[in-house]
Amino acid sequence: MQKVIKILGTGCPKCKAMTAVVKEAVADNNIDASITKVEDIMEIMKFNIMTTPALVIDDVVSIKGRVPSKKEVVDLLK
Repeated sequence: MQKVIKILGTGCPKCKAMTAVVKEAVADNNIDASITKVEDIMEIMKFNIMTTPALVIDDVVSIKGRVPSKKEVVDLLK
């Protein structure tokens, strides 16, 4: 089943770093996932987070306020 991944962030360096890490983790491990970048502040607020970047997997906030390692992302997606 395809994972639905959302990366919440307004475009700061950490948000861009998280996007790169997530895309790399998905590609390197052949994970079936759709990745969406959410930059609209009103959309981000719907997830009730105060710090970005945030990683949302299947509508569950998994990580917020930091850039995860590639291994951490892979572990969350399996």
